[in-house]
Amino acid sequence: MELKNYSEAIAWCEEGLRIDPKEKKLLEVRTKADKLKERNIKLVVEPSSEEEEISDGLAEICLNGFHSDSATGAKVHLDADGNLSWPVLFLYPEHEQTDFIEAFHENSRFIDHLMVMFAELPPWDLERKYLPSNLELYFEDEERAEMYELNPKDTLLQVLQHQRYFVKAGTPTVLAFVKSSPFSKTYFSGKKVHRL
Repeated sequence: MELKNYSEAIAWCEEGLRIDPKEKKLLEVRTKADKLKERNIKLVVEPSSEEEEISDGLAEICLNGFHSDSATGAKVHLDADGNLSWPVLFLYPEHEQTDFIEAFHENSRFIDHLMVMFAELPPWDLERKYLPSNLELYFEDEERAEMYELNPKDTLLQVLQHQRYFVKAGTPTVLAFVKSSPFSKTYFSGKKVHRL
């Protein structure tokens, strides 16, 4: 119950009640777990101590001067339907700015988030170029030093399932550029770019 895994708690209670159908404590726990599960309380996936050690070793993302050390403490969450919501970091290299989405549902499209994020122009966009329809999104394969352009209409899950996408420190990262801008042309010069 402390792990908020109510389905598993119910299963264990049922197992115990088969042995002793009148065990008061099991009946109480079963009733409480049923009530909490009915309320559709979201589950938080807690990493094991071994996973935390591995995560600590990967705690820093470094993309051309940008760093993320998971200072927000945001974690991946599992909902009652078995879908994940991820913390996602957007990087804007041209302006050395970032946006952080604490809970980006894996079935949400990038364009939907961009529409909300850029409903109003950010104060650092003095040239008024950062419009959802004017942005290109990429992820970086650091191992191969290659970039992959993603379709803004893709869901987070579709991008995460790409064979060359690697999540570091539990936070997917996406780079955003203005289409055909001089900065993006310079940034991508000498880099291999793939289109998804």
